[in-house]
Amino acid sequence: EADHVSRAPHRGRSGLSAERRSTAEMLGLMRQLRAKCLIGVVGGSNIGKQQAQLGAGCLDDFDYFFSENGLCAWKDGQSLAVTSIRDYLGEKNIKELVNFCLRYIADLDIPVKRGTFFEFRNGMINVCPIGRNCSQEERDAFEEYDNKYKVRAKFVAILKQKFGEKMGLQFSIGGQISFDVFPKGWDKTFCLRYLSEIPTIHFFGDKTMEGGNDYEIYSDPRTIGHAVNEPADTMRLLRELFFKVAPPAVAAVSLARTVPSQQCGAGASPNVGTLLFISLVVLALALVLQHPGF
Repeated sequence: EADHVSRAPHRGRSGLSAERRSTAEMLGLMRQLRAKCLIGVVGGSNIGKQQAQLGAGCLDDFDYFFSENGLCAWKDGQSLAVTSIRDYLGEKNIKELVNFCLRYIADLDIPVKRGTFFEFRNGMINVCPIGRNCSQEERDAFEEYDNKYKVRAKFVAILKQKFGEKMGLQFSIGGQISFDVFPKGWDKTFCLRYLSEIPTIHFFGDKTMEGGNDYEIYSDPRTIGHAVNEPADTMRLLRELFFKVAPPAVAAVSLARTVPSQQCGAGASPNVGTLLFISLVVLALALVLQHPGF
C-alpha cells in the first residue's frame, strides 16, 4: 500500500506493503494524468502511513485525498471532514469488541505473534492477528500462511456472526496481515459522497474479490472498476485508457468492468469531470472522474 527512487522488491502478490513507498515512475505518471483529469487516492490507513508512502506533501499532489476509507477527507490540500467510529459505537461496544478479539488472538495458534494487535483509527479498528510490529519477512510469511489456512477469513466469519448485526458492523480483509472493522457503509464507498458532482469515476484496486477491502467501491454502480494485481498493471491500464499507449505485456488481470478506451484520448485537454482514483495498495488503487466527451 511509494518510492523513493529505488524500491526493494516485494514478494507479496499485491505489490506494495504498507511500509513500501510508491515508485518514482508511478508518481510521475500521476503528475501527467493530473494534467488530463482529476486524480485521487483512497486507502484504509491513516494519513501518517499514507504520507510515509507518498511523501509529506501528498495532500497537495492529488485533487482528492482520502484516509481511512474517506472518514478523513481532503480536497485541494484542505480538510473536508473527519468522522469518528468512537462517536458512532460508544466505549461500551468498543470494549466488548476489543475484549473478544484479544481473547480470540490469545488462543490463536499461528507460527509468529508480535505486538500491536489493534490500531484504533478515526473511521475503523484495524485488527492484526500476527501484530503490526512484525518484520517484512514475517509479513510475507504470514501472508503465505494465511492464504493456505484462512486465519483472517475464519476470524472475520466469527466476528460477523457475533457483532455484525448486533453493532451494525462490517469487516474487510486487506493488505498482508490485517483486517478492518467499521460500521456498515463505512467501506471505501464512503468517499464517494464527496464526489457526487463528478459524472464518471474510475477505480483501480487489487482486493476486488468479495470480502476484500476494494470490493464495495469496485462493484459500486457509481464507479468503473478495474481489477489489478500490482502497480505495473495499474500503470499499463492508465496508459492505455488515458494516453492510448500500448505498453509491454504484463501478467493478465481481470478487467470485467473496464471502460472502453475511446472515452479517453491522448490529445484530450484537462477535464475536471474525470477522476482517477487510486487505492493506496497499488499506487496502488486509482480513481478517475470524467465528464462526458473526455
